[in-house]
Amino acid sequence: MEKTKSRKLNITFRSDMRPRESKEVKEKESKPERGSRGRIWEFIALATIPIVLVFGNSMLVPVLPVMQKELGISKFQSSLIISIFSLSAGIFIPAIGYLSDRFGRKVIIIPALIVYGASGILAGFGAIWDSYPVIIAARAMQGLAAAGTAPIAMALVGDLYNGGTESKALGLIEASNGVGKVLSPIIGSLLVLIVWYASFFAFPVFCAVSLLAVIFLIKEPKHDQKQDLKTYIHKIGQLFREKGRWLTTSFFAGSLGLFILFGVLFYLSNTLEEKPYNINGVTKGLILAIPLLGMAITSYTTGSLIKKNGVLIRWLMNIGLVAMTVSLASTIFFFKNIYVFIGLLTVSSIGTGLLLPCLNTMITGAVKKSERGMITSLYNSLRFLGVAAGPPLFGWMMDKSDRMIFITVSALSFITLGLVFFLIKPPAKLSEEKDG
Repeated sequence: MEKTKSRKLNITFRSDMRPRESKEVKEKESKPERGSRGRIWEFIALATIPIVLVFGNSMLVPVLPVMQKELGISKFQSSLIISIFSLSAGIFIPAIGYLSDRFGRKVIIIPALIVYGASGILAGFGAIWDSYPVIIAARAMQGLAAAGTAPIAMALVGDLYNGGTESKALGLIEASNGVGKVLSPIIGSLLVLIVWYASFFAFPVFCAVSLLAVIFLIKEPKHDQKQDLKTYIHKIGQLFREKGRWLTTSFFAGSLGLFILFGVLFYLSNTLEEKPYNINGVTKGLILAIPLLGMAITSYTTGSLIKKNGVLIRWLMNIGLVAMTVSLASTIFFFKNIYVFIGLLTVSSIGTGLLLPCLNTMITGAVKKSERGMITSLYNSLRFLGVAAGPPLFGWMMDKSDRMIFITVSALSFITLGLVFFLIKPPAKLSEEKDG
């Protein structure tokens, strides 16, 4: 039967969405409490998870210069505070995705939030003890815990909702991710005013809020998936053989979108601190928030509108990539005009906000529940590594040539546009088939 379905699909991933419709969707639609107030609280609880993840890195960026002075460490050593977190998360996300498929989503998210907060406390004491190795070890543990937060929340959304509600919830996940990125540098800058290591001790506070929300506000569907690892890996391999072209392209596009976004933000952050601008601290955080806010608003709006409409999904993905390509290509000529540059970067961020919710919806909706945790985790792992790679690679290019940066990113956006246009072709009436 699976072979017959895959022939109908070719690369359009249509049939893997259908098995959910008959049983899982009817169960979801039979629960009226998720139709109004209960669903809103669930959305709020889900939104707290990616915010906690984002705070893990972005909130510490303003702390790094002070940390160098207080601990007597080099710039490279301070950068490892960020990199070790990202690498640890990127490495462990796929394995934790498998565990979530086998044992359930909340059973992974809840311990992950506890370890995340506890690692923050350990890092804080490492700072008090002037122990750089303790801080690094705590950050590695925190990265491991981070792997069990937002990536698993994305799979949980696919388990909880269907159709337009799922798309809206995924848009909210992407928007809350963006809002976290907007707020975290500002919060980090304010916490430094108390004591330089205050951000470490703030982590358990944010984690506690998210933990309580997940425990009491989210009711996970019954999880009875107990397949062994060999069978599981075989199914994942079969999935990539059947849908590898569009799925791999989606992974690449999502990772590249965040690589470009945070690489260019890193460039803007450094530019604002140099002459003639000399802008830093909270003011710089507010300026960096402009493009990120554009992305957050667009992400939520996009998730609310697409509602599994394959035609709209394809249009918005390509429009988003066109916006990114054109705006980034324009920065080749206008990067020295800071006002025009911020405007162009905001347009590019809006393009990213159009692209990512569409990718999220396709990836979660096209994969069976039994493999959803692994697939969304692989996707998030690559996104995470894209974010981690952005600042150091952009820093290297900044030493070569400013113009080289924008030629490179506009070319990468154009290549991605071509790949998405030719390789990702969702069914024209996807929403009608799911609802019918």
